[in-house]
Amino acid sequence: MLVSMTAISEFITADRERIFAQLKELVSFNSVHNEPGLEEESVKAAEWVRSALTEAGVDVEAIPTADGSTALVGKRAGKEGAKTVLLYSHYDVVPVGPREPWESDPLTLTERPSASGEVRWYGRGAADCKGNVAMHLAALRAIDANGGTDLNLTFLIEGSEERGGEGLSALIEERPELFAADAILIADAGNAKAGLPTLTTSLRGGAQIYVQVDTLEAGVHSGQFGGAAPDAVKALMRALDSLSDEHGRTVIDGVDCAGSWPLAEGQTSAYAPEDFRSDAQMLDGTEIMGSQDPAGATEIADMIWARPAITVTGFTSTPVAEAVNAVPATAAANLNLRTPATMDPRSTAEAVAEHLKKHVPWGAHIKVEILEANRGFETDPEKPAATLLGECLAEAYGTETISQGMGGSIPLTVELQEKHPNAEIALFGVEDPKATIHSANESVDPTEIEKIATAEAYFLQRFA
Repeated sequence: MLVSMTAISEFITADRERIFAQLKELVSFNSVHNEPGLEEESVKAAEWVRSALTEAGVDVEAIPTADGSTALVGKRAGKEGAKTVLLYSHYDVVPVGPREPWESDPLTLTERPSASGEVRWYGRGAADCKGNVAMHLAALRAIDANGGTDLNLTFLIEGSEERGGEGLSALIEERPELFAADAILIADAGNAKAGLPTLTTSLRGGAQIYVQVDTLEAGVHSGQFGGAAPDAVKALMRALDSLSDEHGRTVIDGVDCAGSWPLAEGQTSAYAPEDFRSDAQMLDGTEIMGSQDPAGATEIADMIWARPAITVTGFTSTPVAEAVNAVPATAAANLNLRTPATMDPRSTAEAVAEHLKKHVPWGAHIKVEILEANRGFETDPEKPAATLLGECLAEAYGTETISQGMGGSIPLTVELQEKHPNAEIALFGVEDPKATIHSANESVDPTEIEKIATAEAYFLQRFA
């Protein structure tokens, strides 16, 4: 039986205290997968999720996986012949990191105003992704209190997503039948900004690349040989610099780096520069890449969702504290390649390797290794489930739903789609740019949990 939008919305709003209490309990577990000394924390977090789902009438199987994590697969039967919806999230988190930047205990969910004045809840995992676990539970309570749902429900809450999710990947391969569904809602994304309902329709693929340049058998005295002896650091810098044009846009020999992100009807920009500057926490005076081209600025959405991007995530030679007057013999870097969903990340990484080999100067010896590659994912926002979820989000927020790409890869989307090609997959969630996930002072806007839970509850009553 369907009930009014208002009844569900009001129920979830009134449920804030319980949502906070549940999320506080879950945040208290320092559930970093495969972190020495924290094994028991992950066990406790998994048990908490199992208990919470069981209390909600879900039959839960706790499954040990190949990487040592525990995946929780819960089933709740609906009416005979009804469709099945799978609801995903994860209970593991990234490490807290140094405590000094945190304004409150990262393992104690704390409510306080943000710098801009709105109330937020702070703690590791508050948004990514324990906040989405709490959201699923809130949505389930709301539908149970307001007419129920005819759907068969599957809950999938994994425990090693932040460390690659290899355990779940193996489980999907071994027991694909566990995850059969007509619609799969991946709650591990978020809105373009708080209060703006957003469907994520594209996930970047990616690759990790290691590059090393050698020029000398050993470092030599800069006074005696400097100026003529080839500097390995400079050689690597030249090679890396060749991967960008003069305005900072990625260029890779043999790869189309000029893709465009499609704009919705009436939309002039998918990502406003002022929003991006704030979201990326850019320093005053710094330039957005591609923005200073006299021929016209490149759209930010094109740069981050429709084109490959290369980030130097690590660079090493002689540490500054150990510097001596010598010409460096070797230098190395780690590169993170991101590719749009339509681009194959491994072949693109191979093109990057060939590009570097071609552009390294002075005959320097260069070694390039592709350490890993993960495919991107793209979904059709016009398909029925995505369309309905977009409508439910719009109703919950009272404004039109937009679509966006997302930089992070979620390998299980590809894996689930391969095993269940007829399933519709949609991505959404409680995160917003101010959540600063993976950083100090991670937070979630409690209103986002409430609105996303409301939209999910609508969907679970209307999908048929």
